[in-house]
Amino acid sequence: MGISFIRIIQTGIKSLMLHRMRSALTMLGIIFGVCSVIAMLAIGEGASFEAQEVIRKLGSRNIIIRSVQPGQGQGSAEGRRTWTANYGLKTNDVTHLVETVPTIVATLAKKRYRMKARNGRAEVPVCTVWGTEPHHLKMSQAEMKQGRFLTVSDGKYSDNVCVLTDSVARALFPAENPIGGTIELNNRDVFEVVGVLQETGTVSARAPGGDVAGEALDANIYIPLQSAHSRLGIKFLERSAGGYNRERVELHELVVEIDDIENVEISKASIAAALQASHKKKDYEIIVPLELLRQAEQTKRIFNIVLGSIAGISLIVGGIGIMNIMLATVTERTREIGIRRALGARKQQIVIQFLIETVVLSIGGGIVGVSLGVLLPFAVEHFAEMKTIVTFQSVLLAFLISALVGVVFGVYPARRAADLDPIEALRHT
Repeated sequence: MGISFIRIIQTGIKSLMLHRMRSALTMLGIIFGVCSVIAMLAIGEGASFEAQEVIRKLGSRNIIIRSVQPGQGQGSAEGRRTWTANYGLKTNDVTHLVETVPTIVATLAKKRYRMKARNGRAEVPVCTVWGTEPHHLKMSQAEMKQGRFLTVSDGKYSDNVCVLTDSVARALFPAENPIGGTIELNNRDVFEVVGVLQETGTVSARAPGGDVAGEALDANIYIPLQSAHSRLGIKFLERSAGGYNRERVELHELVVEIDDIENVEISKASIAAALQASHKKKDYEIIVPLELLRQAEQTKRIFNIVLGSIAGISLIVGGIGIMNIMLATVTERTREIGIRRALGARKQQIVIQFLIETVVLSIGGGIVGVSLGVLLPFAVEHFAEMKTIVTFQSVLLAFLISALVGVVFGVYPARRAADLDPIEALRHT
């Protein structure tokens, strides 16, 4: 039985090798199908990983509260020139939340400015200046590249010191060490550079239904919060086409850290109730990275299903191609089938022979497709600078499906070959 089965396999492979070009073209559908499944899942996995990493950096135990300017109605342009928007979080809100919500273990208050930074002739026309606190480094999971971050002493004495992100440091100090150098903000206030922060890309966090621009970590300057309030002030003037906008915001952002991840959602409700009591208008919004992370994970699952389904169509098309070729092969080899049946070959042996041929085609195409599918994401990552992640599960899934496709689409041609009448098959020319 074993020797007979081996002979059937040898016969099937020999039949395929007699028509190498046709066999290779038949395998193309499976090759492209397997390759597309692996590559598309790798690209989707990479994009999802980056999105989830961005959210994780915000902290799974953190709750972010951001000041949002409420609607102004149909104000005239002239009115906008003289009107000062007074909204957002107050310094008192920090104390109030700590006293009201017992699950809060740490807070990080931040004030934002849009300013021009200059060092001699070198300048950055628009950058984000953040007034922040010393523990910003820990709560934001950022890393220092050079020098030090802000200290408690810097804030206590409102020192004019700052920390630059890497790109700002390169722009303002292209040929010198930035540590110890000075920069000017809006051609007015001079700050000494004490550190350079490692860039970590752009953090974008958008609350459900909200409109919140994230914190871009590639064009930032960090100064002590106390220095921001005393040197740069609470009011801020922003020029725009046709006029300017003035706003008075004490804090643009407040990050609170919760003692346990299980208490995050409960704490969000408590924080919302506390802020609602002290704010007449809804001039803030609450963002929970944990909720965003769960949404991102759900989106990832849906995304992978969609991409896998689209790529799976290629495998089905490849399977149809195999079945089409095998049906043509049955017609072409009708006389051979009749001779084998006349010499004593059973239907089961005929079925196995044709199934082996289709499985060899599908598995061979699957092996080539896996090789291309693993290499293609690396090419995409290199040339398109997109992160891709090839998982073992996606490779195994694509290969097993390719083998299954060979069996499923090979059954009908094999059964048709086995059901041929031996006498009629011998008469076939």
